[in-house]
Parts: sequence; structure tokens; C-alpha cells
Amino acid sequence: MADGCLVLDFDGTILDTERSRFQTWVDLWSEHAHELTLAEWQRSFGTDDLFDPWGELERRVGSPLDPSLRIRRRSRQNELQAEYGPRPGVMTWLLEARDLNVPVGIASSAPIEWVEANLEMLGIRSFFSTLVCRDDEIPAKPEPISYLLACERLGSEPSRSVVVEDSPNGVAAASTAGLFTVAVPHALTEGLDLSSADVVLPTLPCLEGLTLSDALTRASSIVSGDSHLDGPFHSEPT
Repeated sequence: MADGCLVLDFDGTILDTERSRFQTWVDLWSEHAHELTLAEWQRSFGTDDLFDPWGELERRVGSPLDPSLRIRRRSRQNELQAEYGPRPGVMTWLLEARDLNVPVGIASSAPIEWVEANLEMLGIRSFFSTLVCRDDEIPAKPEPISYLLACERLGSEPSRSVVVEDSPNGVAAASTAGLFTVAVPHALTEGLDLSSADVVLPTLPCLEGLTLSDALTRASSIVSGDSHLDGPFHSEPT
């Protein structure tokens, strides 16, 4: 049987792109005397955009918005985003995967151009053997296809592989695909239901609260039925 791999979501999991994007849309809405709530924003986490903040704001204002506002908002988001690096523990897991010769990939509901550009910016593109991103052939999560395809490309058995996710849609996709799922919520998803993950880590210390080798061992123990390995894993700090 093939060994396992590591597959990570990108937005919110490797890099906190959600906070800067949300804040700049909140600011734009506020300029037009409307409030963008977190509940509305959370509808699009980990999947295709079900919520269009531009179109919805135009609907509430009752007229088209100046297109230059899109450019200004994106510029401000880029300014904020430049201050962020990989989330806690991500580099540790990537280095551990390299040491263990565990293949690593990404499964994302974002376009590949976005994911690849940010990986290059962070200087970590070389850690990933495959990028499986939403396109005309690959549907967004919660469909499990991106995770199954990532395992196939990496030559790994899904049931022995580990996924890291930050959103309910992503957790649902990974669980349906049969991978051992580690949820790492951030400030905008920590109140959402991630309970279908095998392990839910605190927002901090995020992945620093668990090693990749422990997660892979747990995944293998489920396949082999070694229930005595269930003990060391906790969803809350002890």
C-alpha cells in the first residue's frame, strides 16, 4: 500500500489572506454607510465565492460603484498582506515533511495563479510537488475532488495522508475524501463548526501544537485499527 502524503489548503491555512481581504471590504462598505458582517463574509470560506461583496454593496447603495474603488481596495489589501508570513507551525511541518521524505501538495478553491504567486512571494514554492486548484475541471470545496487528485498525483493513499484546513467547507472536502484532517482555525473561522475534523487545534499555537509525524502516525493507526494511539491528540489546550 502506498505511503501517505501531506496536503494543505492555502488561503487561511498556509497564509492568513482572509483577514486583510475582509478588513478592506469592511472599510469600503463603511465608506458607503453600510456594515459588512462577519456572518455574511463567512459564507464564502473555503469554496467558490457565494457572496459577492461588490455586487451586494451596489445593490444596497442602489447604483453602480466607481470601478477605481476596486483597484484602491486591492492595493490596500496587498499593503496589509505584505505584513503577514506563513501561519505558526507551517514552516516546521514543511521542513519535517522534507526530512521524512513525505510528499507535499496543495488543494485550494482559489485559482492556481493566486496560489503560486503567493507561494513564490513567501519563498516556499519548492516545498510543494503539486498544486491542485479550482478551475473548469476541478470544482471548489466542499467537493472532495481536489484532495483525491492531490493524493493521486503524489502517489499516496488518502487514508494514510494528512490534510490541514481552516474552514468547514475544506474540512468537509478532506473528510469526504478520507484523509486524516487537522483543522487550524484563524480569527475569522474559530467560531465555525470544524468538529468533523479528526483534530481541531487552537488558533494559537496553530500547527505548533502538533507534529506532522504524530498526525501521520494517527492516520495510519486508524487504518490499522490501533486504537491505543488515540490518547495524545487533543482538540483543546491541556
